[in-house]
This record gives sequence, structure tokens and C-alpha cells, in this order.
Amino acid sequence: EVQLVESGGGLVQPGGSLRLSCAASGFTFSNSAMSWVRRAPGKGLEWVSGITGDGDNADYADSVKGRFTISRDNNKSTLYLQLNSLKTEDTAMYYCAKSVRYGSTWAWSNRGQGTQVTVSS
Repeated sequence: EVQLVESGGGLVQPGGSLRLSCAASGFTFSNSAMSWVRRAPGKGLEWVSGITGDGDNADYADSVKGRFTISRDNNKSTLYLQLNSLKTEDTAMYYCAKSVRYGSTWAWSNRGQGTQVTVSS
């Protein structure tokens, strides 16, 4: 059974930073591309960033490019998202998800329960 458990969210001021983690189990982590997706209040799911199974390639949504960094540790079966220069519009529930990459398009399936990021002064 695929299990994804996110952590690291919290309340932060605009311009601040957070590091999200996602512990994965139930599948061969290094064989799977992974993504972070988010849902802001009153909005649909938005893909944020994706990384290939070997960690060599990563993509970002334009809204977070240059501010967020995705990474993974395949030895620990853990996915990370470093969030810098946070803006109020980054407030959302953040989920990690098992993914498939089709060229420049990322699809995802299983998601964790999410971790809340709130950016507010």
C-alpha cells in the first residue's frame, strides 16, 4: 500500500522560509517520479513541482520558480520542498504525490494527507 506522509508546514511571515518533507513507503521510491501539489483556500489542486526518480531533473510551476526547490533522498525514501521568499498567495495545503512525467507534463496519483502552509503577517 502506497503511503505518503507530509510534514513541516506551519505559519510563517511573508518573505520567510519553510522546508516540507514527505516520507514514502509501500513502493520503490527511487523508481518513481514525485511531485508536490497544493490546494489554496477555495481553489482547485495546483501542481507545484516535480522531480524524476533519479533526482536529476526537476520542473516548477511559473508561480514558484526561483523560490521553491524540490529534492529527494532515495536512501531515506523522502521527498523535500524548500520554500523561500514565501508570499501570502502560497498559503495552501501542500501534498506530495506519486507522479508520472510526460515530457513537460506531470500527472499524479496517490497523495498524502497534506501539510498546511500559512503565510501571514
